[in-house]
Amino acid sequence: MRLAGKVALVTGAASGIGAATVERFIADGAKVCMTDIQEARLKRLAASLSSASVAIFTGDVSNGDHVQAMVDAALALGGRIDILVNSAAIDPVGPEVNMDPAFWQRIHDVNLTGPYLTMKAVIPSMIEGGGGSIINISSLSAIRFMAGRAAYTSAKGGLVSLSQQIAVEYGPVGIRCNVICPGAIRTPLFEHNTRPLAESVGKDVEWLYEKFTAFSPLRRIGRPEEIASICSFLASDDSSLMTGGVLIADGGTSVVDANGAAISLVFPDRYRKDPV
Repeated sequence: MRLAGKVALVTGAASGIGAATVERFIADGAKVCMTDIQEARLKRLAASLSSASVAIFTGDVSNGDHVQAMVDAALALGGRIDILVNSAAIDPVGPEVNMDPAFWQRIHDVNLTGPYLTMKAVIPSMIEGGGGSIINISSLSAIRFMAGRAAYTSAKGGLVSLSQQIAVEYGPVGIRCNVICPGAIRTPLFEHNTRPLAESVGKDVEWLYEKFTAFSPLRRIGRPEEIASICSFLASDDSSLMTGGVLIADGGTSVVDANGAAISLVFPDRYRKDPV
């Protein structure tokens, strides 16, 4: 019950990392206002939890009026906001260099402007309450890059910088802000984007996940619950000295030398699973 007595606002709470974080926070004793644009999924999740511990609000984080209403719902639930988790995100597949500017803008509106708006709305309440913990969910794509991801990576990279700026600005009033950069996580969004790729070569998504993580030291895709555990730590007083941190949770993918991974295709015995 490390979060007993605390009140949290979690965006993107209807599925994936957001939903797992809501469940973990409730288990750890917090009250949670969960928000998303997917009303039916929000209601299903809320029905599985203690009604005294949750509130829901259906809204878009890129809409300032919706964001203020989310904050009001969280304050109505618990009278204060101690924790904010920005998990809402989109990752639509589309053209890159020749993309419609509206396509680019929408990705940035949700993935970067959305967290800015929620932080802007929540911080006054946190100041009044003597502090709080903000946790932004970015992506490994913010710091490691692959082709075809210009809009997503730039938005998520901006979120890393924004998180550290907030840590500097509001640390003196007791507000901590950290950012998590997950690698491949088994979420509905990730599956939505990867399943068509697998089907295009006549394979299932599990085959693609195995290929996707072939050079990761842990050799597996992550689970939303694993990111939720990190959120619980960052939300709690156990992490009281941590702010401005960029926590990478990718199974070790980011430490692999791309050249070394490529050469292992030529010398596969040097990249085996058994100990040396």
